[in-house]
Amino acid sequence: MWIRGPLNYVGRRFDSKPSWFKGLCTCLTENGSVPALPKANRLTVLQAVDLWTKTFEQRDVSEPQHSSQHIISHLLGAKTLESLGKDRLGELLTQEQTAQIWDLCNKRLTRMPVQYVIEEWDFRDLTLKMRPPVFIPRPETEELVGLVLADFQKGHMTGVNGKAGYRCLEVGCGSGAISLSLLKSLPQVGAFALDQSQDAVSLTRENAHCLGLSGRLEVYHMDVMKDADAVVNLCRPVSALISNPPYLFSEDMTSLEPEILRFEDHAALDGGRDGMQVIRHILAIAPKVLSTHGRVYLEVDPRHPALIQRWVEENVHGLQYVSTQRDITNRPRFCILQKEEGSAGLEKAQG
Repeated sequence: MWIRGPLNYVGRRFDSKPSWFKGLCTCLTENGSVPALPKANRLTVLQAVDLWTKTFEQRDVSEPQHSSQHIISHLLGAKTLESLGKDRLGELLTQEQTAQIWDLCNKRLTRMPVQYVIEEWDFRDLTLKMRPPVFIPRPETEELVGLVLADFQKGHMTGVNGKAGYRCLEVGCGSGAISLSLLKSLPQVGAFALDQSQDAVSLTRENAHCLGLSGRLEVYHMDVMKDADAVVNLCRPVSALISNPPYLFSEDMTSLEPEILRFEDHAALDGGRDGMQVIRHILAIAPKVLSTHGRVYLEVDPRHPALIQRWVEENVHGLQYVSTQRDITNRPRFCILQKEEGSAGLEKAQG
């Protein structure tokens, strides 16, 4: 998992715990069972966090402390325990609150990602609705959006047909995180968003409506591998093409965590034998859909930048490889390419 945030209140235990609570934790430690829903006794917020952290640890759920804190904070109307406030940590939970916590934490025990359990997640300055099997945006994708915004501020993003307006195309929109984040930050920009999954298209539209951005976003159920000509005819010209495409090598899929394998759309993850099946199609349409000097921004596997640069040089006329950018862990994660002047881009994807 990839839960983030300064969540450290679990370490601050109460000095005195009732005997029934100690017995519950002892039973949990001995047999790894799921704690029974308290009927006669009430838990404090911090005791509930402590109990479910231990439960997740016993059941080998990844990031047990963060999982427990995020779920319980969410049910109490806060993002984190810190934002909930110290005074409330010792408050007794109502029976209704306790039942809700048990319900959501039991979902987490199935290895459902926290993002799906609480049905929302923050992406940059947005809170997006989340539901399976739509791909959950990762922190690296926030960095991808940052690269696009930085280039816009530097004047690298060109207007459409010499006009002052700008349009972007997101291929593989998932929850709409990339497009909606760009629209929120750049009021002069409009966007197209595409996905092969109807679930993703519906969620992107829902998030756009909730954020008041529907008027500047057109969302389509299209597959760039099957509907390339339709994508070009519908969307061109655009100032930028941005994508976090499926880029995992097929052989790596089996090593993914249960949270991913059981709940997320495999089509949004599996990039084929070399992880570039969808990437090649995106690069092939790029010169056709981009305005002059328009740019492509891709999030990829660290093994991909050199492969992409070589493939473009050999197969795509009019698209120049600009740079490889590293992510926060210093891995080569992002590729930036640019359409050369006078290019129509007549090539098709191979393989």
